Amino acid sequence: MTKQALIVIDIQNDYFEEGKYPLYQPEVTTAKNLKAITIATEKNIPIIHIQHLVSPELGEGLFFYDNSYGAEIHIDIMAAAPNSPIVVKRHADCFEKTNLEALLQEMGVEEILLTGMMTHNCITHTALSPAAEKYNPKVIEECCCTIDPITHTLAVDSMQVRGIEMLSIDNAFA
Repeated sequence: MTKQALIVIDIQNDYFEEGKYPLYQPEVTTAKNLKAITIATEKNIPIIHIQHLVSPELGEGLFFYDNSYGAEIHIDIMAAAPNSPIVVKRHADCFEKTNLEALLQEMGVEEILLTGMMTHNCITHTALSPAAEKYNPKVIEECCCTIDPITHTLAVDSMQVRGIEMLSIDNAFA
């Protein structure tokens, strides 16, 4: 059987109502991610949290600033997988200048399941990353969100035309 890993991307406080860049229905996406995390845990599939950080020196108007509440991974996500590794990134592609590749190699992962926020940015960039190709990336679509439903749909289409498979929670872990 193919060894999978669940990669939970950027479910961070700034994407919620009180944050600096609220997305469309982040609570719904979080609930679905919690379901995916529960299934992954039950099936002994490793979970990796991704946390995007931004240096305050980059100026105002951004979010996820180092050491800010907004940059913290959502409390419910962390509580669901408290011992899972956290990969810190500073680019949209989760592989770019991070230790994700080394971690996946160490775990013997052959396939990555991507979930999280934002569909049109970090999910797409990671799924289409040249570094992701060898892991047969798949996206659990219902576990992703972005700024609005249209942008989500356009991002999903852009990934699908490039061969990225969209899965439901139920068939992702089958």
